[in-house]
Parts: sequence; C-alpha cells; structure tokens
Amino acid sequence: MNMLQFRQEGIYCIPGNFYIDPWQPVDFAVVTHGHADHARWGMKKYLCHHFTVPILKSRIGNDIAVQGVSYNESLYINDVKVSLHPAGHIVGSAQIRMEYKGKVSVVSGDYKIQNDGLSTPFEPIKCHEFVSESTFGLPIYNWLSVEQQNQQMQNWVLQNQANGKTSVFIGYSLGKAQRIMKALSGISPLHVHYSIGKLNEAYESAGVKLPAYHIINFQEDIKHVDKGIVIVPPALADSKIINKIPNMANAICSGWMQVRGSRRWRSADAGFAISDHADWHGLLDAIKTTEAEKIYITHGQTAVFTKYLNEIGISAEEVKTAFGNEEEEVEETKASKL
Repeated sequence: MNMLQFRQEGIYCIPGNFYIDPWQPVDFAVVTHGHADHARWGMKKYLCHHFTVPILKSRIGNDIAVQGVSYNESLYINDVKVSLHPAGHIVGSAQIRMEYKGKVSVVSGDYKIQNDGLSTPFEPIKCHEFVSESTFGLPIYNWLSVEQQNQQMQNWVLQNQANGKTSVFIGYSLGKAQRIMKALSGISPLHVHYSIGKLNEAYESAGVKLPAYHIINFQEDIKHVDKGIVIVPPALADSKIINKIPNMANAICSGWMQVRGSRRWRSADAGFAISDHADWHGLLDAIKTTEAEKIYITHGQTAVFTKYLNEIGISAEEVKTAFGNEEEEVEETKASKL
C-alpha cells in the first residue's frame, strides 16, 4: 500500500487520513513550519512543533485549533505513527516521519544542513521514501560557512559606517531577519520593521535569545537610524517607504545572490548569498543519508535535480506542488502598504 498520495489539496497520508502542508482547506493538516507557502489559513485542525504554534497563531489567527508537539515525540493518527524531527530551516521547522505496517515515509518540508545557531540542526532520518525540496538544486549553489557569511555582512556594515552610510538589509521576516540580527549583534544599533519584531516574539517564546533591537515606525521621523543597521522584509525593497531611511546603502540577503548577475536585482548596493534552504551538496547529502528507495522532488529546480538523481542511481520522481512562494508572506504583503 502506498503511504503518500499527491492530491490537488496537498500531500496526503492515505492510511492516516491527514495532509502535510496542504495548500487548500482540509480537516487535518500536519505543518512542517510557519512560512506562508507551507502553513495556510482554512484548516479545521493543525499539528506542528510547539515552537511553530505561536507563529501560526500570529499569522493565521489566535482562534485556530492547533496542537504542538516536541521533536521525536510520537503519536498515532489512525494507526500511523507520526513524529516530528528537526529540519534546520527556521525555528520549529520539522520533517514529518510517518510509519505504517513497517514502511517509513518522510516529508521534509524546507530544510537546510547548515547550523545557523538559531534553529535546531537538521536530523537525518532513515526511511523508505523521502519527499525533498530542490529550491537550490543546481551545482552553482554552494553556500559559504555561516561564519564566513557573517563576516561578509559585518565587513559591509563597517565599510558603510566609514562612508557615512546606513546599512539596510532586506530579508524574510521569519528566519532570515533573525539570522541577520545574530550576525550583526554588537556592531551597531539594530532597527527592524514591525513585521520582524512581531515574529521575533515567536523566537523569544521558544527560548531563542536575540540581540537587542528597536522597532521602526516609518510614519514618524526616522533620522535616528542614520548610520545604524536597518532590517526590512522584501516587500519594502521597491516601496517609497524605504527611501525615508537616511544615507541608505541596501543589501539583499538571499540564496539567489549566489549568481553574480542577481546582485543587480532591484538595484541593490550589495547581495549576500544567505539561505535557509540546503545548497546543492546539502540536498545530495541529506537525500543519500536517508537511504530511501524512492525520492519525490516537490519544488525548486525539480526537473534538473530529478534527472541528476536518476542518473546517479537514486530513483526520483518530480511532483507538482504549490510550495516555494515564501516571498508572498502575509506580513510582507502588508508591509508594502505601510
């Protein structure tokens, strides 16, 4: 019997009668993490890691029916043994392990192998079938170490300070912004958009200590941020609001910045290849470690990556999903209007 089925509502666990990260309303959704392309409104019941609970309530609504569990804590859903394991993507991100009649299937959601010091590090899981993303599934994508990434950002801030510039970093409000804050702690005062401050509370409720920061009110005079550090979500990159920041030099933090031509995206002054997704080698290492007989590739460079896996003797199949639109996060859409 097949464990998983790829339906129009989302990834369905047949014997368990539940969905993993569904993109259409269903009765029971097991959620890998809090990004908007994986955690959507409209489910009757949600199950996720307990660190993700405040994120879902913040983004979807306080009145949702949601149950939180710990990593490696097992529960049974219609005779399917279900447990959540660290994915290393953002705080509370989890791989969903399902076991039924001796067969083990794992849906990884989004994941990264690098330890960013904020998320619980990725945990490899042996299984029979593994569902993997491939956002950066091309050989050109190879991340520097976290220490090297941090040093690059710190050097850029110091250079801007010497030139009388305010350093503005553009990164997702959930995951990326907190990494930027950690990297730049102690160099200069940190100022963040309210959407980032709101999600910082979710990190802090999970026991993650973040550097001191100030929330910017763009409707007031913001001259006080001059020559400091400002972190905003991507929706502000093309808005008039960002032009209120005095003496601005702006940098985009994204894995897409690995490609040199991308550094001119949105006319940014700098680009840092920092991602909460696995790079080419990270994807391959994660997949090989599972020793899975079958790999399903859900989003990203699906065609190229699937073809490569099959060429090296790993049985892989490309499947169509609605994942991969983190930039359309609710808070960031709202931010562009403020």
